[in-house]
Amino acid sequence: MACHHVVTNQPQFSVASIARNSWQTGLFDCCSDCKVCACGTFGFCCLGCKVAKDMGECCCCGASVAMRTLYRSRYRIPGTLLCDCCTALCCAPCSLCQLKRDINIRKELGIF
Repeated sequence: MACHHVVTNQPQFSVASIARNSWQTGLFDCCSDCKVCACGTFGFCCLGCKVAKDMGECCCCGASVAMRTLYRSRYRIPGTLLCDCCTALCCAPCSLCQLKRDINIRKELGIF
């Protein structure tokens, strides 16, 4: 006699597969999104305005330490204000690109 199993829960995609409280890409993962990398390299101010718009902030704030800190706090990404300052000041294009890549990934997953 064959045994029939009734499936009551269907497998589903889970957002838990990404780390909600960490950066989705590394600071120097520029090749993971070449379009963002090119924009950060050749259109730094434009990318800053895009990030600010995504965050609902003033265009002047896009590439700032405050924007990085706000984003990190909003998504509970571990770090300190000192790390944000050093990252945004010493590696400004990479910092801004990381922020934009993270926003794009979270938008795709519906958690932005």
